[in-house]
Amino acid sequence: QVQLVESGGGLVQAGGSLRMSCAASGRAFSNSVMGWFRQAPGKEREFVAASRRPDSRTYYTDSVKGRFTISRDTVKNTVYLQMNNLKPEDTAVYYCAVEIADWGHLPMTRDRVHYWGKGTLVTVSS
Repeated sequence: QVQLVESGGGLVQAGGSLRMSCAASGRAFSNSVMGWFRQAPGKEREFVAASRRPDSRTYYTDSVKGRFTISRDTVKNTVYLQMNNLKPEDTAVYYCAVEIADWGHLPMTRDRVHYWGKGTLVTVSS
């Protein structure tokens, strides 16, 4: 049974930083896209960032470029999202997502995601 377990969300002031992690288990993830989506209250779930194997390419939505960094530990099957210079508009529930594919699509799209985490709340106060 595949599990994605997220951690690291929380409350932070604007300009602050958070680091989230998502540990995947239950199958092989060697060729896959691992990434993050977020959903703010009253809004649709949107793509944030992703990391693809086998080519190690990363992709970010425009609003987080230069502030967020995604990284991946293939041994631990864990993906990380370092979030710096957080803004109130980054407030959302953040979901880990995995697409299993030899050459997964970037950016990630919801219809291609095979596995979702349960989500972790990030709140940025002004």
